[in-house]
Amino acid sequence: MAFNIVLIEPEIPTNTGNIGRLSLATGSNLHLVKPFGFKIEDKRLKRAGLDYWQHLSVHTYDSIDEFMTKHAGENLVYFTSHGTKSHWNITFKDDMFLVFGKESIGLSPTITENNKDKLYKIPMYSEHIRSLNLANAVGIIVYEGLRQLDSI
Repeated sequence: MAFNIVLIEPEIPTNTGNIGRLSLATGSNLHLVKPFGFKIEDKRLKRAGLDYWQHLSVHTYDSIDEFMTKHAGENLVYFTSHGTKSHWNITFKDDMFLVFGKESIGLSPTITENNKDKLYKIPMYSEHIRSLNLANAVGIIVYEGLRQLDSI
């Protein structure tokens, strides 16, 4: 059992490092789509991922087009604070691709416009916050998927 966690243009190395650690802990694969807001050798990335990074199944792509071409036909779902459906409504499946946008602006309008039926959000109950931290959001989604698949 494995999920595919996809980070499109991640900007904060510690978020990516923490998500890498989460990926390894949950048996998930990590997919990183360039450009990054940091160098992959960044010590903050490695520190957040501790000494686990070398054990991680990580795949990098030079662009969103490369990623989409390689994974055309796969089961992809997208997460955005602008989604209309709650993550509670997802029927998780093994090998599903869980796609997250960059920290500053989320997913691009092109992605959201082309995938309206696959957009989900994590409910937030305060009007004083516009989004969750990326690493927290990924953790919420991955563990809900594992719960549904009875893998925990």
